[in-house]
Parts: sequence; C-alpha cells; structure tokens
Amino acid sequence: MRTAVLSEEQVNEALRRKRIRGKVGKIVIMALVYIVLIMMYAPLIYITIYSFTTNQTTGMWSGFSFQNYTTLFKYSTNLNAKKIWDAARNTALVAITAGLISTILGTLGAIGMYYTRKKWMRNSLEFVNQIPVVNAEIVTAVSLCVLFVITSKALGLSRSFFTLVVGHIVLSIPYVVMSVKPKLEQMDPSLYEAALDLGATQTQALWKVIVPDIVPGILSGFLLSITLSLDDFVITAFTKPTTGGFDTLSTYVDSATAKGGLPTQLRAFTALLFAVILIVMILMNIKSIRNAKFLNKKEK
Repeated sequence: MRTAVLSEEQVNEALRRKRIRGKVGKIVIMALVYIVLIMMYAPLIYITIYSFTTNQTTGMWSGFSFQNYTTLFKYSTNLNAKKIWDAARNTALVAITAGLISTILGTLGAIGMYYTRKKWMRNSLEFVNQIPVVNAEIVTAVSLCVLFVITSKALGLSRSFFTLVVGHIVLSIPYVVMSVKPKLEQMDPSLYEAALDLGATQTQALWKVIVPDIVPGILSGFLLSITLSLDDFVITAFTKPTTGGFDTLSTYVDSATAKGGLPTQLRAFTALLFAVILIVMILMNIKSIRNAKFLNKKEK
C-alpha cells in the first residue's frame, strides 16, 4: 500500500487556501450581520431624523424644529398628542395586566406539568402548550374573535378590555411555561422531598423551596409576556373593544396610516421611545459587564 507524501510547498498551499476560505467566510458572515442591522435600525434612524422637522410628509425636510416634541407633551390642547398618549397608556395597561396574569398561570402550569407523574399526560400537556407557539397568530386571533362573538350572543359579553386581556394572556402563557420549565429541570428534585420530610406542607415547600429557585425563569417569562403584548397587533385588532375608541399603539398607527398618514408627533414619540429603550439596554449591558468583572476578580 503506497502512502502519498506531500511536499512542504503543497502543505503551505493547502493551509493558505484554508485561511483564504476562512477569511472569505468571515467577511460574508459579517456582511450579512451588518445588512440585517442596517435593515433593523435604518427605519428608526430615519424616523428620528425627520422627527425634528414639521413637514407632514416624512422624507420632506422643512427646517430643523423641536415643535413635534413640544406639541407631543401638550396633549391637553393637541388632539393627535392626546390620542398617542392614550394609546400608550392603554398599551402599557394591557401589557402589565396580561403579563402578571400570564406569569401566574404559566408558572403554575409549568410546575403542574413538571410534577405530573404520568409521562404520557406530561408529554400531552407539553405538546398542547407548544401548539399556540408554532401556530399562526391569525388563527388564534380569529378563533378568539369567533369565541367572543358566540359568548356575546349567549352571555351578553361583548368585546371589551376584558376580551383584549384574555387574548393577550392566551398569546403569552405558552412562552411563560417555556421560560419556567428549564429552571424546574435544573432544580434538584430532592429539595422538595426533603422539605416535605422535614414537616413542611406542600404549599410551604412550593413557596419556600421551588419558587425561589425558579425566580429567574419567572422574571424572564414576565418580561417576555410584556414584550409580546406590547408588540402584538393581530390579536389586539380582533379582540379590542369595538366602541369607545379604545386603541393601543399598534392599532392607532394602523388606523392613522389608513386615514392618510402618521401625525408628526408620532415621529417624536417613536424617537423618544427608541432613546429610552437604547439607554436602558446600555445600562443593563454596563451592569452585566461590571458583574462579570466582579465575579472574575472574586474567582481569582
């Protein structure tokens, strides 16, 4: 059997080609990352720039001005500003209410599924929980709308703030369960049994042993449910009140666009919201970096 022996030049050539392929691949990946970032942030930067001009048409510059920001906070005299702040208040109220209820129900559901003894039942519950996640949101929205139409005829329960919150809860609960479940799996199961052996009731063991261990999962599920609620449009459009002019930010933007364009004050509101989120993210990153450095020093 003959063994091929490569010369030093052939080995160097092969290594050179490998390095070139690696560099090309890295350049392509970085180019794709920058393209995605540009597509994500270019509209926000565009809106922020034109929030400093009063021209009704976005893209037309009519001079630098802070008028959009000043009128945004004069919501008592400016109708557009009042609608924007009302929509923002409604959005926050729905998100917090649905987030709290979803977190409670989702946490209890995750604990119940984790401690279900029958494997087939636990697998069935996990499968049912994943259906809303992979299902199209429009299907969930239409199903809820049909349900509320039926209940309105049978029970006199028309679409209201209650139906809107229910719709957002249905959307958020599966994600809370998926956030809490990994923390339950990481927990030592013997701790719960030890608490029972030491005389604790099931309720005491739940609150003093299980819940403290899964707090990070509960918090992440709560934040995720709020994010989903703030960002939702489809379910909101199908479940929000039909009377009283109730709007969230997503439905307000949709209705304003359909009527002929966004008010200039909305550009200022978008720029302020983006700036607040950006500042919060920067502060969180700085805190995480400081915590990492502190842990590294502590380990050394």
